[in-house]
Amino acid sequence: MSFLNVIRRRLMFLILVLFGVTVITFTISNLIPGDPARMIAGDRATPEIVQNIREDLGLDKPLPIQYLRYLEGVVQGDFGNSIRTRRPVLEDLRIFFPATLELALTALFFATALGIPLGVASAVWKDKPIDHFVRVIAVTGISTPAFWLGLLVILLFYGNLGWLPSGGRIDPSLEMPTRVTGFLMIDSLLAGDLTAFGSALKHILLPAFTLGFVHLGVVARQVRAAMLEELQQDYIRTAKANGLSRFKVVFTEALPNAMIPSITVLGLALGDLLYGAVLTETVFAWPGMGAYVVNSIQALDFPAVMGFTVVVSLAYVLINLAVDLIYMAVDPRIREVS
Repeated sequence: MSFLNVIRRRLMFLILVLFGVTVITFTISNLIPGDPARMIAGDRATPEIVQNIREDLGLDKPLPIQYLRYLEGVVQGDFGNSIRTRRPVLEDLRIFFPATLELALTALFFATALGIPLGVASAVWKDKPIDHFVRVIAVTGISTPAFWLGLLVILLFYGNLGWLPSGGRIDPSLEMPTRVTGFLMIDSLLAGDLTAFGSALKHILLPAFTLGFVHLGVVARQVRAAMLEELQQDYIRTAKANGLSRFKVVFTEALPNAMIPSITVLGLALGDLLYGAVLTETVFAWPGMGAYVVNSIQALDFPAVMGFTVVVSLAYVLINLAVDLIYMAVDPRIREVS
């Protein structure tokens, strides 16, 4: 199957996914008890004022009409205005999305940089103490709630040791670098502000560790399973018989092939990290989309909640598309089977 066919099929799937996401999110949002117009007007507002606000927001229309209007706006790139911030939802997401993406990518780097070596070591020394240690780490990471781990590391590294800050993206006393990419560490380097870069790096370590720890276990287990399978292949036996060192057999022969099935895991992990950032950002007061959507839920800000859901779902599907294309590029057999 060609790359164009894969892209075409995925784009059709993307339309169906986004349609389903908007239907489900819109329905759930309107089932939540509460009146956004009342929250905007305040408890002392008269019924007439509340009704006027409902009419301005279109909340007085039947739900099917409200949904069709919302869907028409989404098709045109208009996600409506946030009830809480009074700004266009896309403008809010443009402001908060880079912080979430920076955190997710840093967490993925942490999970990959540690998960791959641990998975390799676990496979090479199967049933040895290091293998048992890695499996304990993997199970612990997968089963540990992110919010609990976040509170624990804050207590340890901020409360007891005082090594790292407890939240935020940068020290309040420092001036934010000029926004270029939205990634604070990159923008600090582009501005030549090493002080801001060091502060941003210190602030991201704890939330990135918390967010990436779960996926560290997933990556380690996947790499271990793939490595165990590759180490049993005939070409590995041939390489050993030809006198290749153990290092070359593991890292130049087995590991590249073992990483092919791991591409899917890493791609899905990035999508999961975007969703999983909600709790982590709340715990660490990280000013990203997670904190934005939590505050929006509390304020019954339906356009903001739906905008977040649609954008993250879109990113998730596009990440899956990229994973499929990379898979086909590194393993031509996939094109033949497809």
